[in-house]
Amino acid sequence: MTDTPPDRLSSNPRSPFFDEAKLSRGIGIRFNGKQRTDVEEYCRSEGWIRVALGKKVDRKGQPLTLKLSGEVEAWFERPADDEAVPADEA
Repeated sequence: MTDTPPDRLSSNPRSPFFDEAKLSRGIGIRFNGKQRTDVEEYCRSEGWIRVALGKKVDRKGQPLTLKLSGEVEAWFERPADDEAVPADEA
């Protein structure tokens, strides 16, 4: 059984792709071969990520984002709560 994150996920609660349960497990993102920690949203199938554009915000106070295209890999950083940890890793 493979434990892969969803194809598209966002950290913005206003987005329809926001999922707090999955985000609480931690999501690792590798974009064009480099690990990124500043990703606001990603889509693996379409090959893009959204990152905040510094500290700039729009009129409503939401951060401005920049969409970057490239190869996207995603993984969970922690196992699910219902999954047993193998004895050799504990």
